[in-house]
Formats: sequence, C-alpha cells, structure tokens
Amino acid sequence: MGTKKNFVLDTNVILHDYNCLKNFQENDIYLPLVVLEELDKFKKGNEQINFNAREFVRELDALTSDEIFSKGVKLGEGLGRLFVVTGQVEAPEVWAAFPAKKPDHFILAATEFLASKYPKMKTVLVTKDVNLRMKARSIGLLCEDYITDKVVNVDVFEKSNEIFENIDPALIDRIYSSKEGIDLSEFDFKDLIHPNECFVLKSDRNTVLARYNPFTHSICRVMKGKNYGIEPRNAEQSFAFEILNDPNVKLVALTGKAGTGKTLLALAAALGKLTDYKQILLARPVVALSNKDIGFLPGDAQEKVAPYMQPLFDNLNVIKRQFAANSTEVKRIEDMQKSEQLVIEALAFIRGRSLSEMYCIIDEAQNLTPNEIKTIITRAGEGTKMVFTGDIQQIDQPYLDSQSNGLVYMIDRMKDQKIFAHVNLVKGERSELSELASNLL
Repeated sequence: MGTKKNFVLDTNVILHDYNCLKNFQENDIYLPLVVLEELDKFKKGNEQINFNAREFVRELDALTSDEIFSKGVKLGEGLGRLFVVTGQVEAPEVWAAFPAKKPDHFILAATEFLASKYPKMKTVLVTKDVNLRMKARSIGLLCEDYITDKVVNVDVFEKSNEIFENIDPALIDRIYSSKEGIDLSEFDFKDLIHPNECFVLKSDRNTVLARYNPFTHSICRVMKGKNYGIEPRNAEQSFAFEILNDPNVKLVALTGKAGTGKTLLALAAALGKLTDYKQILLARPVVALSNKDIGFLPGDAQEKVAPYMQPLFDNLNVIKRQFAANSTEVKRIEDMQKSEQLVIEALAFIRGRSLSEMYCIIDEAQNLTPNEIKTIITRAGEGTKMVFTGDIQQIDQPYLDSQSNGLVYMIDRMKDQKIFAHVNLVKGERSELSELASNLL
C-alpha cells in the first residue's frame, strides 16, 4: 500500500462516472461545496449526464451524515473517507493568481487549502478539464486526469485488417472448397488473432478473405454479399457485413473515419435481417455543439433533436435510392417506419427500456462515456444484437478523448469475447473529395 493521498474531485469527474467514489482505494476524497452546487444544475433533464448527476446525488445522500463536514464519512471496506469542503477557505496563492470568483477557482482554492493543511500528504486535484489542470500546475498544485477507464493502446484504430502473406496455396484452396472452413490449429498465426477477426490470406498464386469463427473454431471464407441493395465496395466492408449478418455475434463495433460507410452498412445489414428481429432501433447521442444546450432550440423534445438525427435519415435515404420509388423494398421501409418496426431516435429516449429481439445500432458511440456504453449494453434482452459505430477522431464531448471514450473502452474490454467483433474501416467510400478532406485537413 502506497502513502495515503487526498483527492479533490471536479464536477466533470462525477458527470463522467457517477461511481467514481469507489475508484480511489484507501485515499480520502474531498468534494468542494461548489461541486455539489454545480451538480444541482445538472439534475434536471433526460441526457445521460443528468442521469449521472442524479445517481451520484442519491449515492451521496445514502452516505451522508453531519460528520461529512468534520470527520468525513467512511466510503466502505478498503476505501477512504469522504469530506465536503465548505465555501471560503484560506488559499492566498489561488486568489492572487485567479481573483475571479468562479467555480473552477473555488475548486483550486480547496486544493490549496488541503495541501497546506496536510503538508505531509499529497493533495491531488482530479479533473477532466485540461485548462483547470494547467491552472493548477501554474501555481504548483498537483493534479491529474481521471483515467480509471483510459485505454493505453489505440493503434488498432489506425490500421486496416491484417494481411497474412506466404500462406500455403493448398490451404487457401481448401478454404474455398469447404463450407465450414478449416480448423484454426492448421495456421501458424493462431495465437495472434481475436475471435471473429477478419483478415486477408495470400499465397503466391491465390488470395481469400477470411474470418476466424470462434463458434466453430475455424477459419472460413468471407463472401461478398449484398444487403438490402447495398454492395460492399472493398474487403473491409465485406468483413463488416460478415459479422453484422452473423446472429451469433451479439455485440459489434464498427470504427472508422467519416465516409467509410459504418452506419450505412449497419443499417443495410439490419434491414436484410428483418425477419430475425422484432424491431430495428437506430439511435445516436445528442451532443449539443459549442456547449449550447438543446433547450434553446424551438419545438418539443422530438423537434429539438430532429436536426441531430438527420444523418441517420440520410443513410436510410441512400438505401431507399437503391430501388425504384414504387418498389416493394421502399414500401416495406416506409411501412416499417409507420408501424415503428424501424425507429430512429435520440439515445436519451431509450433510457430505462429493456431492448429484446432488436437490432440496435448506436451511432456516434465515441461521444459516450464507458459508463454510458455499459448502461446501454446491459439493457440488451434476449435475441438482441447491438452495433456501435463511431470515429474516435471526432469527439464532440469536452471531457472525452480518443483513449477515454466508451467505444474504445468497450473494444478494449471485449476483444477476446466470442460474441464480440470489431471491424475498423479505413478506406473512405463516400467520394474522392470526402476521402481527401479526411486525410489532409
């Protein structure tokens, strides 16, 4: 056990993970009073962030006694104590450097006060706000990001599928001729691959697209098939269809930059599998841009989120355009929307629902926290398949980054599970212009 520390928590840590109090081992945790006041502002609303605020306040209520201001309250077995630091405290350094009376500065003041009160202990401010960390460092206070859920290695999002060269051509011939595929043990890369991983096998005379199927323990061929009028344009899109179409794979992650076809492929696969599921649900988190709350937008709840949902309708229209306007396929899609067999809505609206026998596609999942992703996946009932799509380079949440967002966290934790698959799409298929912009700008 190391030397005990004091941790001062910023509001954004709690909004990121309402269970954060359990993650500081035997160290003591201090909540500046201003943090509780800020949490209060977040309690109303039906976004995930509001839910986190309410859950935390509930948890706090269960713990609290009058001693929280003096001796602190014990957080549980093997954990430290929790204190609330009241309003004005002595913090000459902070107020000299940052005289404005802002919540951030009150949090810094609490940190300075504790550092001078307990000179033999380390007092550390924990915040996901880069600017606040800079301010803390500028006056010599210790600070760190909240990183219990950061993923160290994000290299997998840079590269396309593996290509294994110099494979025995006879093995590739056997993959072509065998429906079940060939046992994994016949390949010398067997220790390198994850369940449901897709790759290219090459010899000097032939090539095959293949997948490791953990249910049959075999390497089998990936076919290039159409789904509801949408045809894969490259190997990685064929790989995406392969796992999107397999009912045994219950959880799928599709990553890739804009224009690689993530959402379109997922939606086309869902429509192609219509008879296997009661409902297709397509949802995305509403991230208010430039911190403007969506409450400012005109209209009722549905109308407010409509502009955020438009990209999902755009994908649906691409699929419709593969067919004649009066075709049975287009009519079927329209009937499904009317009967709510196909639902496109904001993620906040599905809170609390149990999702059974559904094909769920969660778009823009890089804007979710690890906790939010967990909340969504634990809603999955029997017969449900969940597909998360996202671009880890396009994060609109101020306190998430390419290592701490829920999509990356889920892929990292799930990668060795039989019912999980991840395909990274690298090649842009939207247009030459879109591809160029994605790479150069």
